[in-house]
Amino acid sequence: MAMSTTIVTEIEQRFARRAYSEKPVERKAVERLLTSATLAPSCSNKQSWRFLACTNDESLKKAREALNGGNYWALKAPVLIVATTKDDLDCKLSDDRNYSQFDLGLGVMNLLLQATHEGLYAHPMAGFDPLKVKENFGIDDDVRVMAVIAVGHPGSSDHLNEKHLASETAGRDRKPLGDVVQWDGWSGI
Repeated sequence: MAMSTTIVTEIEQRFARRAYSEKPVERKAVERLLTSATLAPSCSNKQSWRFLACTNDESLKKAREALNGGNYWALKAPVLIVATTKDDLDCKLSDDRNYSQFDLGLGVMNLLLQATHEGLYAHPMAGFDPLKVKENFGIDDDVRVMAVIAVGHPGSSDHLNEKHLASETAGRDRKPLGDVVQWDGWSGI
């Protein structure tokens, strides 16, 4: 294995896994994940993130109903965390830069890294119906439901389809820095 180039091991080890166990996650562990999320930086320290932790049968059923079919694997996860924000909770800057979504992303990344540190899987999903989440939980219309994060212990991959099984065992695929970084001047995307 090549020498690590990252500072934090969890950055290198974090991976969007899908092979979950139905084994419950201790509440204290979920609290540590959420605390880690709230320690993220935010514009003017406004902390505009809001999280809904679904851990009991009733709340999990409501969250699972909103998942797209491609996220069938998340039905095994014993915890689903709904990541939300609201535009007026955060900084509104020039050029229509509403920072609430950026800040929420920082918080979610902290949550993912803490989960990795604890030996848990945490997989954020965009494949869900945010209107169904709002309806099922009575969330106000002006709240942005940005992601649902499956959290759980590693489990068997027996239930995964061929595509997801291949991704579960594949290495990380990242673009080289030269494709995403420009130095000292902008030449376009």
